[in-house]
Amino acid sequence: MKLPVAILISLYVFALPTSHAQTNAARTGVSPTASAQDSYLISITRSGSRQPSKGPSERFTGTVQIEPLFSAHDPSRVIGGSVTFQTGARTAWHTHPLGQILIVTAGVGWVAQWGGPVQEIREGDVVWIPAGVKHWHGATPNTAMTHIAILEELNGNSGEWLEKVSDEQYRK
Repeated sequence: MKLPVAILISLYVFALPTSHAQTNAARTGVSPTASAQDSYLISITRSGSRQPSKGPSERFTGTVQIEPLFSAHDPSRVIGGSVTFQTGARTAWHTHPLGQILIVTAGVGWVAQWGGPVQEIREGDVVWIPAGVKHWHGATPNTAMTHIAILEELNGNSGEWLEKVSDEQYRK
């Protein structure tokens, strides 16, 4: 089954500080130019080695922390990150050119598409947001929420950020 993917926030910094070849060279002692086969080596990014960042205020309301989980590796275009929304925090309205998958890993949150009702999402829920659908997601006013967001980039673009969600839209 093909897994269509695309992530919430243009996790604006997904590039790892070193290439796989450099990482593998450091781990194995083999020169990064030693073999074209480096691209076929399994790579493990250890827990705690990724630097989380604060969600930018142009794209979020409230306190949001973004932890990049993985970046795209040719030929793949898939990227993903873990996003934690403190109570009342949410994204701005946005779209993704190839859609987005959210996997709620903790707490309770809300998601809504333009013109539609606010829907509750809980730990264990998987949310599919189709390509081009204007939407937002975040925590409820009383409960924080964390989700893993997965998306596919199109020509290096993971999404378009639009206007902020008003308090009235958030409370609907």
